[in-house]
Amino acid sequence: MTPPEPHGATVPEPDLRHHGDTEVGAGLADFAVNVRAGTPPPWLAALLRDAVADVAAYPDPAAARLAVARRHGRADGEVLLTAGAAEAFVLLARVLEPQHAVVVHPQFTEPEAALRAAGHRVERVVLGKDFVLDPADVPDAADLVMIGNPTNPTSVLHPASAVAALARPGRTVVVDEAFMDCVPGEPESLAGRLPAGVVVLRSLTKTWGLAGLRAGYVLGPAALVARLAEAQPLWAVSTPALVAIEACSAPAAVAEADAWAAGMGAERDRLAAELTARGLYVVPEARASFLCLRVPDALGIRALLRQRGIAVRRGDTFPGLGPDWLRVAVRDRAANGALLAALADLGI
Repeated sequence: MTPPEPHGATVPEPDLRHHGDTEVGAGLADFAVNVRAGTPPPWLAALLRDAVADVAAYPDPAAARLAVARRHGRADGEVLLTAGAAEAFVLLARVLEPQHAVVVHPQFTEPEAALRAAGHRVERVVLGKDFVLDPADVPDAADLVMIGNPTNPTSVLHPASAVAALARPGRTVVVDEAFMDCVPGEPESLAGRLPAGVVVLRSLTKTWGLAGLRAGYVLGPAALVARLAEAQPLWAVSTPALVAIEACSAPAAVAEADAWAAGMGAERDRLAAELTARGLYVVPEARASFLCLRVPDALGIRALLRQRGIAVRRGDTFPGLGPDWLRVAVRDRAANGALLAALADLGI
């Protein structure tokens, strides 16, 4: 099927505060939230239970910060632990003073929402065909650029060279790598290389199933990390979250995540092929734990799927998409089979 252009008729201003968790309801199979099913794993859940015994003391981030630094080959002064990546977006919006902020869309909407809440004007750069990044699309005058990699909701993995090409003197480039651990070996990550002016955000939410715990971190120049730390509330990251960050940064945990990513990727590719064979446009070369697809009357299809007990993520709240787009999380073969069967019932 010929891939459609993402640009089309004028659509209402998207709701930047709409997220996948609002799609889920009692009795619905969850294809709306991009958190790995069956998590946290038992070994991690046990560590979290044990951590409760230490919550009378104020949290000490030193061990977790060192573990993150070692995991990415950074100095510990280049690491700031945060209450999920969402807190990092807010801190950056409060600390930075961009004159020309650009958010590359479609992507996770919290970066733009945080910038606007802090009073910054934002220019949207919407990627073209197949949502592939061309660094030339970003205006030369931009002094702050925010981009996801792999990008939510498109599942596109941009080459590290293309993202690094956005960096230049006087510009800060913020790369949301919340889904990078969906990519075996993380070959396109900038976390371990950090070109000048590049800041990388990571999250434990998705792969380890810790959305309710709020655990993430910033990797960036030490001077900027220090400014962000000054703006961060005291003890912002809880003791259980620190335990999780330390444990999930260990080599054994990284290897476990890598093995999961390989298995998930194979099932994702199978699901994408099944949907494509039915004549749907699936954004090609998906590399994260979800697929982005274009379906005529997607909002209507979403409503009919809910009647059949399945929740999927609407796409019209992402700038650059519209009412004919859905995002679908990749689950195991049996769950994905149920989704395919429900779509078949709808003539898809």
